[in-house]
Amino acid sequence: MSTREKSETKRLPMMPIRDVVIFPHMMTPFVVGRESSVRALEEALAGEKKIFLATQHDASVDEPRPDEIYSVGTIANIVQSLKLSDGNIKVLVEGFERAKVISVSAEDGYFRATVKTFASKIDAGVSLESLTTRVTTLFEQYVKLSQNLNYETMIATIKVDDPGKLADTVGANLQLTIEEKQELLEIFDPIDRLTRVAEMLDIEIEKLSVDRTIQGRVKRQMERAQKEYYLNEKIKAIQKELGRGEKSEFDELKKKIDAAGMSPDAHEKAMAELKRLEQMPPMSAESTVSRNYLDWLLAVPWKQKTREIRDLKYAREVLESDHYGLEKIKERILEFLAVRRLVKNPKGSILCFVGPPGVGKTSLGMSIAKATGRKFVRLSLGGVRDEAEVRGHRRTYIGALPGQVIQMMKKAGTKNPVFMLDEIDKMSTDFRGDPSSALLEVLDPAQNDKFMDHYLDVDYDLSEVLFVATANVMHTIPAPLQDRMEVIRLSGYTELEKSEIARRFLITKQKVATGLSETQIDFTPEGVGALIQSYTREAGVRNLEREIGSVCRKVARKVVEASVDDEPETIAKGGELVEESTEKPAKKGKKAKVAADAVDSKPVESKLPTVTVTAQTLIEMLGPPRYRDTQASKKNDIGATIGLAWTEVGGSILTTEVTVMEGRGKLTLTGKLGDVMQESAQAAMSYVRSRAASLGLARDFYRNLDIHLHVPEGAIPKDGPSAGITIATSMCSALTNIPVRGDLAMTGEITVRGKVLPIGGLKEKMLAAHRQGIFELVLPKDNEKDLHDIPEIIRKEMKLNFVESMDEVLKIALEREVTPLPIAPVSSSQSEAPVGSDDITH
Repeated sequence: MSTREKSETKRLPMMPIRDVVIFPHMMTPFVVGRESSVRALEEALAGEKKIFLATQHDASVDEPRPDEIYSVGTIANIVQSLKLSDGNIKVLVEGFERAKVISVSAEDGYFRATVKTFASKIDAGVSLESLTTRVTTLFEQYVKLSQNLNYETMIATIKVDDPGKLADTVGANLQLTIEEKQELLEIFDPIDRLTRVAEMLDIEIEKLSVDRTIQGRVKRQMERAQKEYYLNEKIKAIQKELGRGEKSEFDELKKKIDAAGMSPDAHEKAMAELKRLEQMPPMSAESTVSRNYLDWLLAVPWKQKTREIRDLKYAREVLESDHYGLEKIKERILEFLAVRRLVKNPKGSILCFVGPPGVGKTSLGMSIAKATGRKFVRLSLGGVRDEAEVRGHRRTYIGALPGQVIQMMKKAGTKNPVFMLDEIDKMSTDFRGDPSSALLEVLDPAQNDKFMDHYLDVDYDLSEVLFVATANVMHTIPAPLQDRMEVIRLSGYTELEKSEIARRFLITKQKVATGLSETQIDFTPEGVGALIQSYTREAGVRNLEREIGSVCRKVARKVVEASVDDEPETIAKGGELVEESTEKPAKKGKKAKVAADAVDSKPVESKLPTVTVTAQTLIEMLGPPRYRDTQASKKNDIGATIGLAWTEVGGSILTTEVTVMEGRGKLTLTGKLGDVMQESAQAAMSYVRSRAASLGLARDFYRNLDIHLHVPEGAIPKDGPSAGITIATSMCSALTNIPVRGDLAMTGEITVRGKVLPIGGLKEKMLAAHRQGIFELVLPKDNEKDLHDIPEIIRKEMKLNFVESMDEVLKIALEREVTPLPIAPVSSSQSEAPVGSDDITH
């Protein structure tokens, strides 16, 4: 019998908890991650280190409302807290007493609850002593049946005189559901709680008894299987003694390990694993894991290597036959091969080809392998997020495998292949690790001779591998990774180079792919030029190859439709299932087994004359030109200037437009411009205002005018400082009403004093201008030193104006010179007022 003597009200920080019910007198660790819970914990730590913990109804709710949390919980003391590296907090609490929520309020992003506690006075008696003894006995029986609880520890914890504490201790250690534990927590009366615990113990003991019976049956079955295994092994041993058995599987594995040429550490580890495997039952899961591990150790090449070809003449012939142009890239590859011929044991090198899509980065890696006589393997890193993709998983995980580096080495079969890391700039990172950091060891010649894969767990030598990485851009590659690679940049092709590539490689390739002979289609130089100029706009040749393929397919259709080989009896009906013949071709005069095979093996004879591809036939096949002729659009215009831009897929031209309207001095910038480009526009505006008199403008011209700057293709983000002189030229043209020349383009950064600063990506920008038919450029003087990277044919065809100031730009770009205003004295009352940031809108 117990009676409630008194109650007490407290106001404490409240934390909802998931999947656990904390009882009084119970030490519990858990991790706090939710922002509201972290704030409640910090508030409690700042005070008396007491916090009210209540279980929420649904564990899947991240931010529960007060009505989604049980009203009865536990006041706990915070014993210890530790902030983890991921921002979470690991905390250890000790339950103090149960309490009931009266009200809950939200304060500073966390809950604060007003709770009431109840103290009960227990009247000792025979019935209480009997109930306590029964619970203790039942719990001892429960611990003996359970395999998850330590008998000595549990018996020591229940040696308490307080019935309420006994009930809480036993309830906390029972395998109950959250709802059942919450039911126990909500019973404030100790005698009632102890009675309910006794009922639960009866049920749980019955469950464990049934489980033990089932486990006994399973154990007997396992013992029978072990007995059969033992007898089978004994039979094998007897047969071996009689000379009837074959060589042991383990002896074969030992011979393979000795012959593999492993490093001493790897050999020692393999032999230890083999010894473990011999002692395992063959049907056990662990033996499968060990056998797979040994198979991987034996599959990786330890001493096999291909003999390297170091003949520079042969290498040059291979590079020339596979690629046109790219002279500097070929020279660098030949220099690399020359060094390897002079050095006896050269370290593996790491090259990185950077350039827009379609310029031949991947095929260059294949050509290097062909020129050196090495095997070639390719690993695509695009979208890789997991570090284990590079280093592999540890063998403790189910289904673990080595990383892709080791898997590709197994695929190569030699320890010195050409290993291509494709799209290295498109790796990303998440909670599973950073694969780019894992590559640091792979691509460092000073340490990749001891590459450690998590699965193999032994050092593996990658020093003889020739790594070739490819990327479209460099800024997404981490700086430490860039530092380990020799970067070779591949810019776009000129029209002449594209024409030669099409003639030497692409047309022949597409003829073979579409089944056309040399006499059935003929691409004229005019037709190839029209394809390049009017149907493609790219730095590489990928789209050009697609268009050539499209033309060939259309011609192939015409050939088939006009063919004379269309006899009905030789054409298989559509939808019929036919088997691919594996027999030798039938002799002359013998009927083919399958009609479809007869059709495939017979060449198509066409009545159609040779199709000559010209600019006119392209319009008939591919439709009207997709890109207008830039020569026809080069008219001088007011406020419109052609600029040059660098993109991830090469260079492009960008028109900057400025219009002037009556207004109050507002500068509007549109076209999805980035912060740097917006600042360039402000700098250009400041330059124009400072040069108002020399531009023939009134000193206060901006007070009555609104200027709108727009860069077309507004859906595409644009940024960078190189459009500075383009913006300033458009502003000057619009304000002075003098047209800008439409036959030239420009690029350069501007300062507020009108100085022209150098820019990057000059080669890509010049190639873009050449593709668009623009042959006169305005460039910063400091970029003159970069001309050695520009193909000679481009330099000869283009007129380059190198400038140092904005005044020089205007003299070249505007249709006529600006007439300055006469200089007049300025009084103090006429001084300009500065324009604030509110005058500029985006």
